[in-house]
Amino acid sequence: MASTRRLVAILAADVAGYSRLMGADEEGTHERLKAVHRQLVDPKITEHHGRIVKTTGDGLLVEFPSVVDAARCAAEVQRGMIDRECRSSPLGCPSSYCRSPISAMTLTSNILPTPSPRI
Repeated sequence: MASTRRLVAILAADVAGYSRLMGADEEGTHERLKAVHRQLVDPKITEHHGRIVKTTGDGLLVEFPSVVDAARCAAEVQRGMIDRECRSSPLGCPSSYCRSPISAMTLTSNILPTPSPRI
């Protein structure tokens, strides 16, 4: 049987400062992370034709059919995180965003175009 290869983009993302957040408030951080995935991350992945390959606590690997889809998804999730955190911050936004303790839950991401693994 011949194998088919295709080019995909892999988005690797994790939460900045996750260990510190878990140390300060394990249950609250975990609940916030679940809510962020349910309300923002998962819908954006679906919208941009992504497929979650692996999750690791605060991180995930997502496969996309194109680099454009992966980049758009990452940018929209990051914008969504900023909007979400600013709405919940009594300090306002954007000037206080970096100083607000709630802002620590931001996703960092890298996009790697790579041949799809043989399945």
